[in-house]
Amino acid sequence: MSTLTATAEEPRTAPARPAYRVTGRRVLASEWAKLWSLRSTWITLGLGLLFLVAFGLIAASRYKSEIGSGHMDRDFAASTAVSLSLFGTNFAQLALGVLGVLVTAGEYSTGMIRSTLAAVPRRLPVLWSKAAVFGLVALAVGTLGAFVGFGLGSGVVSGTPAAMSLSHAGVLRSLLGAGLYLGLVGVIGVALGALLRSVAGGISVLVAALMLIPGLISLLPSSWQNDISPYLPSNAGESMFALTHDATTLSPGAGLLVLVCWTALALGGAAYRLARTDA
Repeated sequence: MSTLTATAEEPRTAPARPAYRVTGRRVLASEWAKLWSLRSTWITLGLGLLFLVAFGLIAASRYKSEIGSGHMDRDFAASTAVSLSLFGTNFAQLALGVLGVLVTAGEYSTGMIRSTLAAVPRRLPVLWSKAAVFGLVALAVGTLGAFVGFGLGSGVVSGTPAAMSLSHAGVLRSLLGAGLYLGLVGVIGVALGALLRSVAGGISVLVAALMLIPGLISLLPSSWQNDISPYLPSNAGESMFALTHDATTLSPGAGLLVLVCWTALALGGAAYRLARTDA
């Protein structure tokens, strides 16, 4: 009887709570750590920055050497320090977009995605965290490259008709627009990697969307080109950092809205597949 009483009187211990909980902040921290632990991150970001600055300097140097020759192409002669310094944006977008694809598709190719989703069973916070972390990194790199390229390029073309400073109307908006464009391209790359789950497939679609399709649109009748071309991702992004606009291009605000819609569409498709299918 005493044994039973002693047993009944023993206090019941509550199950121990886990030491750590999955929170949005911790998911962001884990994605930040994974991003910078890869050598490809440092290499590709360095290449993106190099492309943006180096090609801008090459364009500015060519303009400076040809300005007095009388043999300069008419379109090139109308260049400004902004357009020359941002000449490498088309090359930088490929580097940052490809790295965005690797951020997500690389985990599928190595099988690490299973460990990631086991740690974060709700899945979608993983996608949002990857997009946010890499988007901010690409934005920072793109903005830095735009300002450095402009600072160096404007020094090269000083004293020419293309010379400009930050105080000129539209210059600051153009440089910030270029950085924002590259940041959104990085997010689109992340979304394509998660949607297609293939490094080769994601890169192929990215290159086609940014470079091949705009070229193919030029084969269409002129009336169709004017209706379709401004709304392509690369052309909408270009209008974000262009100093001047005409009837065939979007305004900076409209270009930003179109590119945000493309980004949201890619992220929405990636989120749907991530939530509906197994890793």
